[in-house]
Order: sequence, then structure tokens, then C-alpha cells
Amino acid sequence: MTTRRTSALLAAATIGALLVSPATAQAQEKGHRLNGQRVGYFTQWGIYSGFSAKKVQDSGQAGRLTVINYAFGNVSADGSCFEANAAGVGDAWADYQRPVGAEESVDGVADAPGQALKGNFNQLRKLKAKNPQLRAVISLGGWSWSKHFSDAALTDASRKKFVSSCIDLYLKGDLPQLGSAEGGAGAGAGVFDGIDIDWEYPGSPGDEGNVVRPEDGRNFTLLMQEFRTQLDALSGRKGPHYLLTAAVPAGESAIDKFEIDKVARSVDWLNLMAYELHGPWETKGPTNHESNLYSDPNDPTGLQLSVDRLVGTYTDRGLPSKKAVVGVPLYGFGWTGVPGGPRGNGLYQSATGLARGGTLSYKQIKELPGTVHNDRAHGASWKFDGTDFWTYDTPELATRKARYVQENDLGGVMVWSLDGDDAQGSMIAALDKGLRDD
Repeated sequence: MTTRRTSALLAAATIGALLVSPATAQAQEKGHRLNGQRVGYFTQWGIYSGFSAKKVQDSGQAGRLTVINYAFGNVSADGSCFEANAAGVGDAWADYQRPVGAEESVDGVADAPGQALKGNFNQLRKLKAKNPQLRAVISLGGWSWSKHFSDAALTDASRKKFVSSCIDLYLKGDLPQLGSAEGGAGAGAGVFDGIDIDWEYPGSPGDEGNVVRPEDGRNFTLLMQEFRTQLDALSGRKGPHYLLTAAVPAGESAIDKFEIDKVARSVDWLNLMAYELHGPWETKGPTNHESNLYSDPNDPTGLQLSVDRLVGTYTDRGLPSKKAVVGVPLYGFGWTGVPGGPRGNGLYQSATGLARGGTLSYKQIKELPGTVHNDRAHGASWKFDGTDFWTYDTPELATRKARYVQENDLGGVMVWSLDGDDAQGSMIAALDKGLRDD
């Protein structure tokens, strides 16, 4: 599908007028011209490779985003949100225990000894103070921490317990002290403005060891309803609206497990993971696009995958267009031993294997040798140096995707992840450009 369905657009436009989130409304009140959400995932572990919240500020990303999704919070075997300091389980040190020095702090002020909130959480609070349009959301799960979602969502009692634990921990900010001075009742209050569920995937296998049940799809719907109920109760009549979103897959077999129309009633929007349409699992090729905007009839796989087709899959199943936020990758995949082919650009050619690194960030790929190619008909870009082929999004393609979002009355854009951008925040700036009227 290369065009949105007119009837779906008209219906969504009517609904969309009623669906302006508080984050967007707040920005509009302050004079920002925001035509949709700009959501960026900030990874907990990014600090260990030198990517701090200060870089989000200094690059200009923070001033252009409406929401930062903090990745990730884990789900325990007993079906609760929790914090811990254990490899592969949790990193409370990064979250709120690590003292941040003045040189790394968003506002240039170092964390003080005995301060109850430090680390990434305190830096998120400072980002919000400097950028009034910005909200922070805790994202739960992800590829590695979705193991126990099925158990947490299994019964009415387990759902109530799980949701309550997440609200207590992240929204009320009751952080465990874990043998240190940091944390305590209310220590993290005010950091997060909502919850994002990244269950990979209900009813479908994800990471090895994940619990998967046939009833996961239905239970996901009920879980989101429970989140909405408890979040609204927390807000009360005059309190802030708490955001509820979910990251959802690109694979149609995984999408089949969701009750999209029912889930849509509970969420503010869905973050469509509109990437990894092709990638390193196709070790020998053919080389292909990770996140092309439109399907190419010449694609030798015959799959005809595209961002546009994915959006249509969700809206056709009942997701209002204004609740469809389109994911944009700030990373790409590479193959090596690739011949030029009839056009000399390496597209749709065989490979001897994966390129060195296999998966690299946008900021790394932009520095590699080679010629950047653009398929404007199908909205795709890649780099080819005669042997290595890299599929990735350029700033030009990012702007085009953002304009596609505007033209089709969609909810905005999301990126995974902010540390993949360059020091100038070029990709976020390009998306922002495409979402503006000027």
C-alpha cells in the first residue's frame, strides 16, 4: 500500500481533534509549533559509553522533543516493577544512585552527598526543568526484560498488583534505598509523567526464556485497561494527565496477537517500531532496506515491507491515525562482499556476510567511506563503497518521514535511540523540520 485510505484519514482526523496530549498542548501554549509527538528513547546504559542527559541538552535534542522514554524498567518473576543492582537484572546505580559531577550535569550543578535522587533520574528532572515542553516516561520491558510480562498480565489480581507496583515505584517515586542513602519514599516523585509498555511480544516469542501464552493478546488489552484505570485514579479530578503508551512490533504475525482497536481506547498513542524490516538475520543478503517508507515492487524477497504498509496495518485494525507514532531508527545494518549489481549501487545484491560491526549507529555510519544513495520513489537511503552496504536513515530521509506523518495526520515520530544521533542532534533536527509548517 502506497497511500493512506481516505476514509480512515477522515475518521481519524475527527477523532484526532480530541486527542491532543497534554505534552503537545503545553508546548503549543508556550509558542512552540509542534505538529505531533517527538518521542526519543534514552537508554539506561548509554552513560557507560559516554552518552549522558547533558548531551541530549547540548545537542539540541531536548528542545525539540516532547517526550523522553527512559529504557528500561524490569518486571520481576513475581510480577512487580522493581529496582536492583545485579547484572542483567537491574541498574539502580545508573538510575538514581550514581553521583553526577558538575561537568556531566544538565545544569552544571553536581549531585551533593546525601542527596536522595541522583543518577539518570535526577538528570531527567533537570532536562524537564530546562525544557518546559518535555515530559519523561518510564518504558518497561524491552527485548531483554519482557520475560515475566505474561505472568504479570495473567489474572485480574496480578494485573492490579503489577500496575500498582509500577505506579508506586516510578510515579509516586518510592525508590528502594538498597543499602545506600539514595532513594526513599517519594524520592523520585515528579520525574516521570507516564508509562510506556514495551512487551516483546504478547503471544509471540521474543528473547530466549520469555514466558509466552496464547491468551497474552487479550491479557495485554486488559493490562492496558488496568494501567489506564489506575493512572486516571492517580490523577484525580484536577491532577496531571499521566501518559500511557506502548511500543508495538512491525511483524504481522506478532501484530495478529494484539487487539489493536481495544488497546487504542486505553493508550495516548502507540509507538510503531517501523524498522528492522530487513537486517542481519539475512546474513547472505540480498541487501535490502531496514526502514523504507514505501514498498518496492522490485524487492526480490517479495515481502513488500514498508513503513507505509505497517501504518496501514495498524489503522486498518482500528488504531486512530493520531495515535500512530512512527518509529525511526538511529542505527543501521551492514553487509560485506556485496557486488555493485546492474546499477552499481549494491542494492538487492548477495553478500558474503555481515559488515564489520554488523549494526552501527547513524553517527558511526555517516563517517564511513562510500557513496550515499537515495531511492526517492520508495523513501530509502543507503551507503555503498563497492563492497560494504549499509542500510540506514539519513537526515533527508528523516525529514521526509516526518512530512509523511504530517500529510497522513499521524501522531508523530519516535526514535530508537537518542545516543545514535551525532553531536549536533542532526536526526532529531531533521525530524523536527519535517513536523513544522515553516
